[in-house]
Amino acid sequence: MQIELKKKEFRRLLDLAYIGNWILNSIRGEDRFRDYDRVESLLFEKAREIGWENLADTYLGETIPSRAFVEGGIHEAIMEYENCVFFDILAEDLARRDMNDVPIDASNYAELTSRIEAYINEFEANGTDNISVDSDTL
Repeated sequence: MQIELKKKEFRRLLDLAYIGNWILNSIRGEDRFRDYDRVESLLFEKAREIGWENLADTYLGETIPSRAFVEGGIHEAIMEYENCVFFDILAEDLARRDMNDVPIDASNYAELTSRIEAYINEFEANGTDNISVDSDTL
């Protein structure tokens, strides 16, 4: 198979491959999805071949994203995504808890979305500053 990409498109593909592999493998330790590591390695080896040596390093005989690539802003994008997802999930979990975890249907969907929106507004204004846990339960 052959895919034709402009250099800018290939650079975006490197970002996508890194982000995808990070999401899949960053928390897996030794139980990684090695096939995704191999695809990422192939792409970063290709980057090296086209003159982007600064984006690829070699570690234990495998091509990996370089420190320059990793520290070049890609993790800020990942962190922004993680923060957004964290607050969205927390808001929905808290809203469902407030509704006693009843099944959601047409009769209570508006209430759920209203509660989620209230939590999101709180998090946007104050982050987690107003969240507390009863220390007696810890």
